[in-house]
Amino acid sequence: MALPLHRAAVALAFAFALSACGSKPEAENNAAAPAASLAVSLTRAQTTTIERSLLASGPVSAWEEMQLGVEISGVRVTALNVDVGQQVRKGQVLLELDHRTLDSELRQAQAAANEADAGVVLAKTNLARGQMLAKEKLISASAFDELRAAMVQAEARQATARAQRDGVQLRRDFASLRAPDDGVIAKRMVQPGQVVMAGAELLRLIRQGRLEWRAELSEAELARVRPGAIVRILATDGAMIEGRVRAVTPGLDAQTRTGTVYADLPDPGALKVGAFVQGRILTGDSSGVTVPTAAVVQRDGYPYVFTVDAKNIAHRLRVRAGATQDGRTEILEGIKAGDRVVERGAGFLGDGDVVRIVGDTAGPER
Repeated sequence: MALPLHRAAVALAFAFALSACGSKPEAENNAAAPAASLAVSLTRAQTTTIERSLLASGPVSAWEEMQLGVEISGVRVTALNVDVGQQVRKGQVLLELDHRTLDSELRQAQAAANEADAGVVLAKTNLARGQMLAKEKLISASAFDELRAAMVQAEARQATARAQRDGVQLRRDFASLRAPDDGVIAKRMVQPGQVVMAGAELLRLIRQGRLEWRAELSEAELARVRPGAIVRILATDGAMIEGRVRAVTPGLDAQTRTGTVYADLPDPGALKVGAFVQGRILTGDSSGVTVPTAAVVQRDGYPYVFTVDAKNIAHRLRVRAGATQDGRTEILEGIKAGDRVVERGAGFLGDGDVVRIVGDTAGPER
């Protein structure tokens, strides 16, 4: 029995030896197999023209708001002809006050002026007659002087009566509040039948209906803005509103160290007074190095691009990105014009990955 057991042990050892010899070539083949690679396309960084701009926020305001009131007190409003949001024309009657008492005073003043005019006519007639009699020496010199004095007195009474009539007419005109310019009624603080006081604000008018956007900028940003610069504002309804810088404050606020940019909005669309919106101020064009936006990836809060060496190994480069325009992103630091970077597939790469180039719009290395 011992002999068969010995033969079985030898046979088993020989089988293990054959198995070990057969596995070695397989391991060598696995080690020699190429690692999995990602398909990418390459492009070249280019120098392009970039539209420079500043992003800012600010309120939409009226170009000029006119606070309208009356100049007489203790009079009741008898007619209110406008409401909030209504467009008005220059000279249009907005409201009227009770003017019955003023009409009576005006008639009295007009009658007094007519009486003074008649006195002047009579004095002129008497003076002309006196001149004829004085030439014939039919009246004394003192009588003729009295006629001339009467003429002067009549003219003085006429001037006084006319001034009083004009004063009453002015007060009568104050009973009708007229629009000082074209515009839109922004606010109404009066009701029909209300007794108003002089100087109290009754209506508020947006002059000419013009709106403007007022943005606060820092000192460095303010220095880049010039009157006439184009402004683009995204309205709440999604429409792009275009305006133009009307004025830039010459100084800075002592507390905030900021200045204000005033931009006219000729066609404000859906924008309303008081809306706080974001806008972009165009400051001019300049050249810069750009790559397709798809070539820039964000990792750990920083922008990166990938380059590929001669062995098709990807290398991650940290860059400083600038403005994005028309599907391209400006690269301020990290690469230069002419460098080849990964465009399609960059978002899936890691540093040191082996890649397979399936598209190369950059052309061969120079």
